[in-house]
Amino acid sequence: MQKNILRYFFLLFCFVAILSNQTSAQQPSFITDSIDRYINKGMSDWNIPGLAIAIVKDGKTVFMKGYGVKDKNSNEKVDENTLFIIASNSKLFTGTSIAKLDVEKKLSLEDKVTKYIPWFRLYDSTSTKLATVRDMLCHRLGTKTFQGDFTFWNSNLPKDSIIYKMRLLKPQGQFRQDYGYCNSAFLVAGEILNKVTGMSWEQYVYENILQPVGMTNTFMNTAGLSSRLNVAVPYSNSFGQLSRLPYDQIDNLAPATSMVSCVNDLSKWIRFQLDSGKVNGKQIIPWAAIQKTRDGNILTGTRKSPYYPTHFRAYGLGEYMTDYNGRQVYWHTGGAFGFVTNVCFVPEENLGITILTNNDNQSFFEALRYQILDAYLGVPYTNRSELLMQFYQQGRKNDEALWASWENRLAKKNPLPFSADEFTGTYYNDVYGGMRIVKEKNTLKVLLSHHPNITGTLEYMDNNTFLLTWSHPSYGKFAAPFTLQNGKVKYIEIKASDFVEYDAYIFQKIN
Repeated sequence: MQKNILRYFFLLFCFVAILSNQTSAQQPSFITDSIDRYINKGMSDWNIPGLAIAIVKDGKTVFMKGYGVKDKNSNEKVDENTLFIIASNSKLFTGTSIAKLDVEKKLSLEDKVTKYIPWFRLYDSTSTKLATVRDMLCHRLGTKTFQGDFTFWNSNLPKDSIIYKMRLLKPQGQFRQDYGYCNSAFLVAGEILNKVTGMSWEQYVYENILQPVGMTNTFMNTAGLSSRLNVAVPYSNSFGQLSRLPYDQIDNLAPATSMVSCVNDLSKWIRFQLDSGKVNGKQIIPWAAIQKTRDGNILTGTRKSPYYPTHFRAYGLGEYMTDYNGRQVYWHTGGAFGFVTNVCFVPEENLGITILTNNDNQSFFEALRYQILDAYLGVPYTNRSELLMQFYQQGRKNDEALWASWENRLAKKNPLPFSADEFTGTYYNDVYGGMRIVKEKNTLKVLLSHHPNITGTLEYMDNNTFLLTWSHPSYGKFAAPFTLQNGKVKYIEIKASDFVEYDAYIFQKIN
């Protein structure tokens, strides 16, 4: 009897060992042998305090882990349930919700926006008349990428004011022809959802996606994030040493960017996507709706990449798509101050990846995604982190040279061409609205009407140009030239980080 029991346990052990070896054999060697070392080195190279990752393959989460710390002061460790702002990864939740309503015939993607928001306007009347629900979800309004976001991001503007100001965004490209990433358009889609369902965007996504998918540790808004348990702290070294940042307050752009989640929950979202909208065999979102989110609505690139095995890139309803070594890949990234994240899935390989980080000034979160794709899709090994680091280091070198040149100009302590009082007063920009320059203890300060928590300091360099340094570390520092007319200050140019908006704003002095 005892021999039979021993034989039973021996066979059971062998079976488990064989099964374990088979499971390991199904995973690339990069995942089984190298990924810990690669991540730890990458986090050190890129100065990333904390990172969380999950990999889904063939319906199972095969790798899920936290690295580093969520807070450098407390040294609390990141784990699979640590919360990060996932920012624009919110967009696919919006696109999926609208696609569901389309399939259910509660609205049409081809409905005109003015059917639901009669006062909606774009810069020109023709685009206004043509603009559809679909147009709001695929970045094809003709505006430049991030255009208007200096006005909208972290601002105290209510949602309807943001939508109203879209009419002031003069497009640089052609409607439905030129791609330009537009956060405010997703806000419009969220407001249309509210008109159709009578539910807020937050409530609708929670009840129709988060609950049935089982995403119990995902939150719709950034409000109150600092008081939640197990939350990563945002950091950046975009303009100097690694600094702790305040949490973004971006719920006025919620359908574009406000969600908060963890890799444990996002692995469920990925499994849902890979299972064609099902959870445990139950259809949660119609497959037809899932397909609509993956139909390309505008091309974002059609040339072969010199660094990656891709040829085309397009945008659907809240997600990007591309070919990658012969497979179709869907993904999105998300960026809030202090956080950059991604979610990616490859249906043909039943593969999904999500990576969350808490330093916004790095490309490692994307290098790691590509490294994993390479491993699973049979792409010859190239160290993606080292490749992207070359571009980063060159850019950083250029930035530091520019900052040093500004400091050298400041060190000369050139006098203002006339009294500092000439600069104080009220300024106005058609898109942003009002701004004031005031004098505090012989220092000129910039006060923005829609960003009461952010101030700027102006220090005179030379040639009618100040150095503008923002109180928020990631808003940065920039040359701020002013223009004279008849010996009086007429205009000043105000710029913030490219992370917010690429172009400067010209403010006119009105008194």
